[in-house]
Amino acid sequence: MLILNYELNEDLVVENPDICAISRTILFKFQNIFPGKAALPARTQFKAVPSVLIATRDLNPDIVIPIHTHIATINIEVEANYLTGLLYPTEKSNVLRSLLHNSQPLLFEQIIYPSVQKIVDEIISEQVEEIFELFFLRVKAEELVCRLLMELEKRDEKHLYYLNSQDIQAIYKLKEQIIEHLETPPLIRELAITAGMSPTKLKRLFRQIFGSSIFSYYQAFRMKEAALLLREEKLSVSDAGYKLGFTNLSHFSRVFKEHIGMRPKQYSRF
Repeated sequence: MLILNYELNEDLVVENPDICAISRTILFKFQNIFPGKAALPARTQFKAVPSVLIATRDLNPDIVIPIHTHIATINIEVEANYLTGLLYPTEKSNVLRSLLHNSQPLLFEQIIYPSVQKIVDEIISEQVEEIFELFFLRVKAEELVCRLLMELEKRDEKHLYYLNSQDIQAIYKLKEQIIEHLETPPLIRELAITAGMSPTKLKRLFRQIFGSSIFSYYQAFRMKEAALLLREEKLSVSDAGYKLGFTNLSHFSRVFKEHIGMRPKQYSRF
């Protein structure tokens, strides 16, 4: 486990000389999970959603990190054989089975839920006597990995497709584009042209990485933005709905309740 929290004063190229080495290590990379995130402006927090990247060993590309980038992550690497030995020998989902087999480049991104964030907070801030420190960190790291594997087990992809760095970069650029333009529903054909891949391939790879369809992912962030507009910017329900591209406020209210758990007018009063 490696905990990183720093800001660069000059550009840095991170190279992995062992990228072609034979290894069955799985990387769990936690991002946007440090307590300092709470001090960020609400709109910045909205885009910096706590999440974890789960990748097979042969998918670690060279990374260029620009100047003034704040790096705050927790990296956990685990041998696939070790993880397999901890699990009960029963039928696993295709996603979990493929990850543990670790024979092809795979990448998954999982949103972090409060129960997982609580474990992360304990790792960062819990005061532990030196004699127990390594034991404590190992137990917490295993608990984190276990909870994440439990989430991956829920995914129902029947077939996992080969990933390369170019496709991953294209998918993540589209993800940022979707989040930056929540007022405009994503059009698969246009996104596919931008990504340089077929619509079918785009939909398959997006779902494989993020665990949901492009529209479902967009709609979830759209409702988070709506909640921000209502509570932080004090917009009216109609203004928030229209700003996010809704022409039917009844539809907006219904979708908002499906994602947030209450109607927008009720939410804005809290």
